[in-house]
Order: sequence, then structure tokens, then C-alpha cells
Amino acid sequence: MSKIQMTTPLVEMDGDEMTRILWKMIKDDLILPFVDLKSEYYDLGLVHRDETGDQVTFDSANAALKYGVAVKCATITPNAARVKEYNLKEMYKSPNGTIRAIMDGTVFRAPIIVKGVEPYVKTWKKPITIARHAYGDVYKASEMKIPGPGKVELVYTAEDGTETRELVHNYKSAGIAQGMHNLVPSIESFARSCFNYALDTKQDLWFATKDTISKKYDHTFKDIFQEMFDKEYKEKFAAAGIEYFYTLIDDAVARVIKSEGGYIWACKNYDGDVMSDMVATAFGSLAMMTSVLVTPDGKYEYEAAHGTVQRHYYKHLKGEETSTNSVATIFAWSGAFRKRGELDNLPELVNYADCLEQATIETIESGYMTKDLALVSTLPDIHPLSSEDFIKAIAKRLAAKLA
Repeated sequence: MSKIQMTTPLVEMDGDEMTRILWKMIKDDLILPFVDLKSEYYDLGLVHRDETGDQVTFDSANAALKYGVAVKCATITPNAARVKEYNLKEMYKSPNGTIRAIMDGTVFRAPIIVKGVEPYVKTWKKPITIARHAYGDVYKASEMKIPGPGKVELVYTAEDGTETRELVHNYKSAGIAQGMHNLVPSIESFARSCFNYALDTKQDLWFATKDTISKKYDHTFKDIFQEMFDKEYKEKFAAAGIEYFYTLIDDAVARVIKSEGGYIWACKNYDGDVMSDMVATAFGSLAMMTSVLVTPDGKYEYEAAHGTVQRHYYKHLKGEETSTNSVATIFAWSGAFRKRGELDNLPELVNYADCLEQATIETIESGYMTKDLALVSTLPDIHPLSSEDFIKAIAKRLAAKLA
């Protein structure tokens, strides 16, 4: 059959270790036989990031803003051990963090639900999407170890030199201190991305902080969301038949556990980091989680929500067989193709993305899956497959659907 045509490239960000191996398998077996792939390629593997002084990461993020749709493989954020292992020039920052900062986007993560992988929370019937603010707070914090008695203050010096001070604590002993910040434009972008994504996906939107304790910091988040909703989105939400509401983070947790799912839960940076892992694990597997970075003006970067699967990569290098779950990476590609097709009015490309996801889910639900899913599946007849055989099993179903 003739290959499906693309008109605009998508930005392709290659990555590290076992996910890089899966990336090539996915392209070879699930994409290139069916799609005339047009992509602007960036190698975000740690070796090439080091060769370019991390400039390639900045270039890839700017390309994503230019073309509007990107797909990213999992990448290494180096620690001291990685610096030594790869003989790096420096300890580079998280590529995801760099890309999020440049694109000014919000991360939306949702579980991929399949029969046989049952949620640990029995009331959950529909996916819960976590919307994570991707700037500031503890991830941009300044910290100090306090050696002994004294005082710590927050000091704001205006451009005219005037100072405003707020006492943090009068220390009577040694201790620690931390200063966090955020920016109103970033919070506004976060809110707008959440409201737009809720409208796009026709899901209720929840937002939760701890404004009863944090009466200025968290309360500012709450106020910005409410003011923007009242001015710009209230009528749109009513017309779409969806709801926005605010609650305290502890109340949100209680509501989530008792709910059946099917909504977006917007969280500040740290809350979103923790809760996305909780939701993914409670739905069955972190490897079964979609992740997309969405900007307020509608640019998209799709990725897997997990890491580079280092342990499997070392087995692969030894020539040993692996059974690595590639579903989240496959869904990153399908998400990017669907969005590219929607933006470019290419129904064949959208249909291909739908068929790719259906073929993946049907393969698992027919009992053919990687070992991590086999360990938790409740299906009666299970056939664990290697990394490569799992992708080839999907390819066989995909070819039948597209034929």
C-alpha cells in the first residue's frame, strides 16, 4: 500500500539507553512502513548533548515552537555518577526542564487503560489526567544550611532601591532554610493551558493548592485561576457542559480516591510530580502513562512519562534478551501524529494514529505483552514477549487495520 503523506514536519527528539533502542524499533516496524515520515531530527542522547554543550536541547525546543508538534524519547538527567560514566564536560540540567522552560508549557499525564491491568483503586473507571505546572517552586529553590543562632529574612529590593523584608525565622539553633519563587506570567500560562486542554478534551477541571496555609504564595495561584475562569472561560465551560472547581489539595486527594475518574486534576509543580506517579502506579504501571507538554497558544510536545530503563539497556549491551514496555513511547508517537494530522487537516494521518493505539491495546488485551504487564495482568491466557517481538506483534495488527 502507498505510504501516508505528511505536509509539515514534526520535531523528533531522540534519547538515551533502552528507550533509544525502542525508538528505532518503533520507527522501523510501526512508522516507516506506513508513513512517509517528515521530521526535523535532534539527537538528545547524552553523548551528543555533551558534544554540543547542550545547545541541541535548546535548538530542539525552539524547533518545537516553530513547527507546533514534537515527539521526545526519554533522556538522562546526569548526576555525578553519569558525569563520570559518560566523561561529561559538566552536569547538564534536565532536558525536560529546559524544554518546558523554553516552551512555557504545562505537562498533562494520563494513564493508558487496558483490560487485564486493573486499577488498584477499585472505584476508578476512567483515566485521571494530571496537569502539572512545569516552572518554579522547589525545583528553582535556593537553600541554606543555617549553622547556628541568627535570623533569616526574605528581602525584596525594588528597582528604585527600596526594600521590603519578611522574617522567615529567628533561629535558636542550627537549621535549614529554603526560598521558593514563581512568576505571574508562568502561572497565567499554566491556567490558560489547563482551561484550553479541558475544553479540547471535554473534561472537568479541578485545581488544588493549600491556600489556607500559604495565604500569599498558593493563594496567588488560586486567585489567578479563578479570575481567568470568570473573565474568559466560564461561558465556554458552560457551553461545553464541563465544570471547573477549586479545592484544597488534601480534599482533592480524598475526592480523587473516591471518584470514578474522567477529569483533569491541575497541580502545582511538586504536587504534580508526586501525584502523576501515584496515579500512574495506581492505574497499573508507570510505563502505561501518556505525557504531553501543551503551551497556552497550542504547541505540543509528546513524550513517555518514564525514564530510560537503564537496567534493561545494560542487559541489551550484553546481548541478553529484554522485555521492555514500549507502550508509552508508542503513544507519544501516535499522539504527535494525531495532532499533526489535526493541525494539517490530514484525516489519513489521524486514522493511522488511532489504528496504532488500537493495535497496541488489542495486542495486550489478546494476551501478548511485555513481562512487566504479564506480572500484573488478570487475563487468563498470557504470552510474555521480548521487546522486539512485542513491537512486531503490534505491527502485524497495525498492517491488517490499515489494509
